[in-house]
Amino acid sequence: MSRGENRTASRRRLWPLWLIALLVMLAAAVYQRRTGPTYPVRGTAQAGGETISYRLPRSAIAGTDAAISIPAVPGVTGELRWRRLRSDDDWREVPLAHDGGHLHAALPAQPPAGKVEYLLRLHSPAGETVALPAGEPVVLRFRGAVPAWLLLPHVLLMFLAMLVAVRTGLGGFFAPAGTARLARWAFGGITLGGLVLGPLVQQRAFGALWTGWPYGGDLTDNKTLIMWLAWLVVVVAVRAGGAERRAWARLLVVAATIVTLVVYVVPHSLRGSELDYRAIERGVPPEAAVATG
Repeated sequence: MSRGENRTASRRRLWPLWLIALLVMLAAAVYQRRTGPTYPVRGTAQAGGETISYRLPRSAIAGTDAAISIPAVPGVTGELRWRRLRSDDDWREVPLAHDGGHLHAALPAQPPAGKVEYLLRLHSPAGETVALPAGEPVVLRFRGAVPAWLLLPHVLLMFLAMLVAVRTGLGGFFAPAGTARLARWAFGGITLGGLVLGPLVQQRAFGALWTGWPYGGDLTDNKTLIMWLAWLVVVVAVRAGGAERRAWARLLVVAATIVTLVVYVVPHSLRGSELDYRAIERGVPPEAAVATG
């Protein structure tokens, strides 16, 4: 068999591994989006004899009021109830205004990392009261504006790094040739996307470059650090031992891939930056009253 034929046969053996890695990456992207802090609370409710489909936001830009709006139903009125999260505030009520087929109100602007909890109460002409949502109040966090030229490369690099990481791990089982090169690509993507662009995004959003260990308990920062360390070990070990030849080096590659998958299963921004309103009441400036964990 010629060299060209060997390359073609090799590609045919490898494309299923890339396809599996791509499907895993896409599933992780959907999961992270749906469990992330910016994904709105969606649902339906019955009020005034009609079904209302609602979409309640969980993220807003600091310095501007957060608009809350739902479709209007004839005769149905209501109010927005809200308070600052983990504060000593009483619940406040804002009547829902009717405009252009919608009932709407606004949550007052908060500093970056400020969180409020809120719900809507609707009243029908028949005297029934319906809460939106029916369970726990929605928690909305305010953040600084992050430009697209910074946010998009960060997100893209993190998911491309996951794609390469999963492909590298599969190679540890089925196709160890080229593992060292793929491991370096995965490590480079995590470094640039997670430890360079990630802190810059966080600085724009919440005013701090790094809030993980040893400075805070931000789970996103900490899990990124753990993932980076796992692939650092792989890059060093593969360079020293050769993953193509050493079973223990391939085992490290698989272990780092498992760490990566676990990291992406953890919802984004869990235990992230949060404004301590009680500290502000004691006179602490908002920029110094942001905590994590």
